[in-house]
Amino acid sequence: MDFETVSAEEFGASLRGLGINLLVRDVRTSAAFLQTVFGLGVHRLSDDFAIIAYGTQVFQLHSDGTYAGHPLQELLPENPPRGRGVQIHLFDTDPDEAVAKAEDAGGMVLAPPKAKPHGLVEAFILDPDGYCWVVSRPK
Repeated sequence: MDFETVSAEEFGASLRGLGINLLVRDVRTSAAFLQTVFGLGVHRLSDDFAIIAYGTQVFQLHSDGTYAGHPLQELLPENPPRGRGVQIHLFDTDPDEAVAKAEDAGGMVLAPPKAKPHGLVEAFILDPDGYCWVVSRPK
């Protein structure tokens, strides 16, 4: 599927399994952060929406304004962190590289790379909207 030309209807009908949609204040800023820090693919970028690719998996960014009338709209906090308690794992991303780029891109390193007992080296990075990204690789 060509993410740059697919219609909204065709894209929506193609989604299967688990889906993630992050509501963000500024789609362009969030997409730039994800691309710069984690090397994620950004498609169909606009002020309101972006398709984000990580390997063969995709998720979406939507601006707050696209959720007018949606039940989540009234629950959005005015200040981050928005994703309090949620960890978004990127299992095939080098934590050392991501940490080196995070702060210059507007993020905050919550925990530097550390080997964990479950066999991964992980780092925790908060993005500008307050979502916690956990980047990891095998020890």
